[in-house]
Amino acid sequence: MADRLSAAELVDLVLDEGSWTSWDQPPVRRGDVSEAYAAELRAAQEKTGLDEAVVTGEGLMRGRRVAVVACEFRFLAGSIGVDAADRLVAAIERATAEGLPLLAAPVSGGTRMQEGTVAFVQMVKISAAIAAHKTAGLPYLVYLRHPTTGGVMASWGSLGHVTVAEPGALVGFLGPRVYEALYERPFPPDVQTSENLYAHGLIDAVVPPEQIADILDRALNVLLAPRAELVDIPDPVEEDVPDVDAWDSITRSRRPDRPGVRRLLRYAATDVIPLNGTGQGESDPGLLIALARFGGSPCVFLGQDRRGQTEAHPLGPGALREARRGMRLAAELNLPLMTVVDTPGAALSVEAEEGGLAGEIARCLADLVTLDAPTLTLLLGEGTGGGALALLPADRVIAAQHAWLSPLPPEGASAIVHRDLSHAADMARSQNVRSLDLREAGIVDRIVLEKPDAADEPEEFCARLGAVLRYELAELLHRDRSTLVTQRTARYQRIGAL
Repeated sequence: MADRLSAAELVDLVLDEGSWTSWDQPPVRRGDVSEAYAAELRAAQEKTGLDEAVVTGEGLMRGRRVAVVACEFRFLAGSIGVDAADRLVAAIERATAEGLPLLAAPVSGGTRMQEGTVAFVQMVKISAAIAAHKTAGLPYLVYLRHPTTGGVMASWGSLGHVTVAEPGALVGFLGPRVYEALYERPFPPDVQTSENLYAHGLIDAVVPPEQIADILDRALNVLLAPRAELVDIPDPVEEDVPDVDAWDSITRSRRPDRPGVRRLLRYAATDVIPLNGTGQGESDPGLLIALARFGGSPCVFLGQDRRGQTEAHPLGPGALREARRGMRLAAELNLPLMTVVDTPGAALSVEAEEGGLAGEIARCLADLVTLDAPTLTLLLGEGTGGGALALLPADRVIAAQHAWLSPLPPEGASAIVHRDLSHAADMARSQNVRSLDLREAGIVDRIVLEKPDAADEPEEFCARLGAVLRYELAELLHRDRSTLVTQRTARYQRIGAL
């Protein structure tokens, strides 16, 4: 590890020059502090020039007012006792009351052992304050520094809407020194590192300190996008959709050079902040989760990634658990949720069955239908089976011309009905899977043309699609949120009704 930045140095690096204002008040020490502990506190204060292990305050980041809470490791290893906890809670509550995004930079050995169980229990009230901040729809962004362990990692270090970590940082629950003392063997190497946490979907990125301001600013560009400006967004003209054969559309949708979610984001979106994994130890390359804007319209973006889905690694239950994280984020942050369906089908395997694939599909459907946030779905390409259906229910559904939706791939339907694969094209036609049929059935609201095939005009197609998405997201942002769930439920009750 490079030399550790102090809390003041990190604040100076992230915030605009001269904008920092401290919120800290002198701590009121408990009367029963032992002389040995009092001496440690005095030594820490002389060493750091601080009166506690946390500093709190506000400043400007790229001109935007933000609240900051940061640990100072040189003050008793950044440990959290009663006074530090009180300072944290006061700052969090002030940020909530003043409607400020909250940036946290923990670096800590955890609970202050000199204060025992009383200090340990402080993590409850810190977590409660963070929860109230998030319930108010305000962003909470976390930068984990080296080291962050114990009760800090198990409370305010793990509650971020977006969580990134310092390269090479030791980040985990139980410090390796404690593990070795308790079990008389070393903790396995490279487990409690920021890079390993990223690989397991527990954090969103590994970022050096000098890049923190940039990633936080881009995240807040999405999370705090001004909505008053999203008026009079032009509604792109809907063009007539030619009557293309279903099998032709399916063949086109399977072209390996067809644009997927990554090219859609590259050509049509701005301020894209990729997120990573479930935050609970899983990550699936078949799903891309991000914060993004289309024009000025912000959203939480969930896209099935055709590049990440292979025969060896098809879309699994972990991808749907990632999707459900995105759904929670949209509801917490009052942002539209945009899902993109593009999958040849979810995994058919022992691992998928034991991982609860069917249950995850069911939970995605239930979460989407009842989500307290505006929702938009894009059928971009293949739409096979429950893996596709899991991301379908939305207030508005847009389809690329050659996108389709079916309970099985046409070949699978042919195998069931005809006991062969040769009737796949006939099954596709009879099952009404193409975008025109889906619009007729009320499943799709709008079709975006391919001229004649998205794979032949990827940039132009994505730009055309982006204009539609920008308009649709802006319209959803101005809908009455109190009626969204009722109207969405009614929509799906009507489909197929006589």
